[in-house]
Amino acid sequence: MLLGAANVATAGALEDAAAANTKGDYGAAVRLLLPLAEQGVVEAQYNLGNMYVTGYGVPQDSAEAAKWYRRAAEQGYAPAQYNLGVLFGSGSGVAKDFAAAAKWYRLAAEQGHANAQYNLGVIYQRGDGAPRDYAEAMKWFRLAAGQGYAPAQYNLGVMFADGQGVPQNDAEALNWYRLAAGQGDADAQYVLGRRYYSGNGVPKNYTDALKWFRLAADQGRADARYILGVMYNLGQGAPQDYAEGLKWLRLAADQGNAEGQFNLGVMYERGEGVTQNYGEALKWYSLSAGQGNAKGQFNLGVMYRDGKGVQKNYPETLKLFRLAAEQGSAIAQYNLGLMYANGLGPLDLVEADMWLSLSAAQGLQEADRNRQIVERQMSAEQIARARKRVEDASKGR
Repeated sequence: MLLGAANVATAGALEDAAAANTKGDYGAAVRLLLPLAEQGVVEAQYNLGNMYVTGYGVPQDSAEAAKWYRRAAEQGYAPAQYNLGVLFGSGSGVAKDFAAAAKWYRLAAEQGHANAQYNLGVIYQRGDGAPRDYAEAMKWFRLAAGQGYAPAQYNLGVMFADGQGVPQNDAEALNWYRLAAGQGDADAQYVLGRRYYSGNGVPKNYTDALKWFRLAADQGRADARYILGVMYNLGQGAPQDYAEGLKWLRLAADQGNAEGQFNLGVMYERGEGVTQNYGEALKWYSLSAGQGNAKGQFNLGVMYRDGKGVQKNYPETLKLFRLAAEQGSAIAQYNLGLMYANGLGPLDLVEADMWLSLSAAQGLQEADRNRQIVERQMSAEQIARARKRVEDASKGR
């Protein structure tokens, strides 16, 4: 009888704490939870851990959160086991320990906790905290996916698409991607967009691609926003609309997406959908180039070469063209070769021949024509040195 009364009192206190939390009276929630947690009530220990994670009603303290999660987890409370695994996986409040994360995820996963099943699958998929084991990853992803957990459905799609532990199967991959995308998973929506855009495993369909990219973009995915902007600019899947293209490219660029920054620079350089503005073009090309984007590096180099919005600066052009050329950009290799051939910077026929040859090897016919012109001005020894440079570059030396 007394035990029953205690349980009723505990349940009532937990309900009062939940009500206080809902109303935003976090201090009252903590005051109600703390004595219960100290008495060993797992729900109170778990919720107190949550409050220390978020800093609601108490100073944010991941170590204190880990303490309360551990107390509840050791009593077998699956949500606390999962959250404790998350802390070990991220190193928040505890030393980062993927093996410990895997231990707590497993305990929660075996009780049917879908998030834990998914995270345990990721551990086996990546080999962090346990030896890589695609069969185990597949097992746990399937269990979570069977509960409708979209990220697990997406990862099953990845495993079938890449043939991780199973025969590669595009149809099965697409089935899982669609299930996840239908639940709003942005990764799956983006991948479906890519599939329809390129015709990979499905008939090419710009309208469907645009639909899936738009759904992912609406969730803030920068790479979807960039592609959406390009599609509107090109009229792919929708009538050409520079204003709409500009909107999505700017959103992507403001998130730091290098391709978005590059394409926004192109719009300002050409005056497509905006007033032509070389200063803005330079700004966006610079941001893109600074992230190592080869197209941004090349276009920024062109601006310095031609003096668009900036004084001509051949040394800066050479530096930028080289950065792009070393990433394999055929157009940058070609233009770098021309600069060395024409003495825009140092006159160096060996260097010119090397870059023109590398560009020509990628199918740029104009590069091959200019290579032949350059070689008519070179000695046999210079040509031999250029050939050796090409061979070394092709081997990645």
